[in-house]
Amino acid sequence: MIKNLKFRIHNSELQGGFTLIELLIVVSIIGILATLLMTNFVGVRQRARDGQRKSDLRQVQSALELYRADIGSYPDSLSLPACDGIFSSDGTPTGTIYMQKLPCDPSTGVTYAYTPSGTPPATYSITACLENPNDSQKDDPVVGSCTTSFTLQNP
Repeated sequence: MIKNLKFRIHNSELQGGFTLIELLIVVSIIGILATLLMTNFVGVRQRARDGQRKSDLRQVQSALELYRADIGSYPDSLSLPACDGIFSSDGTPTGTIYMQKLPCDPSTGVTYAYTPSGTPPATYSITACLENPNDSQKDDPVVGSCTTSFTLQNP
């Protein structure tokens, strides 16, 4: 009988497997790593959209400068087209085209805020709302209804 008992103990030691505690530790570690990676992934996407917004504003700024060089002043707010519209000297595709499509905000799809000053407009500002509150180029103080904004003005 003692021989038989030793065989059973010896036989159970040969069978491999994980204990419940080992499995819980592994699952906990995977959960912590997944949380950290997802948090970082969301931040990367926000920074990418903010980079797109800043690039869009610089492109619009270049188009506005070309417009001013041709016309002599910046457009008033009504002559700047809506999102995805053609920005040209006369508002039609037959005029001098400065942008084929005026860019839109990548997450909301709305036009960036353009604010001309003067009659005729001699200065302007273009503002976009940023998602990343820690952006190094954000406005201080915030412009408009955004929690974090980025503004370009005429050079």
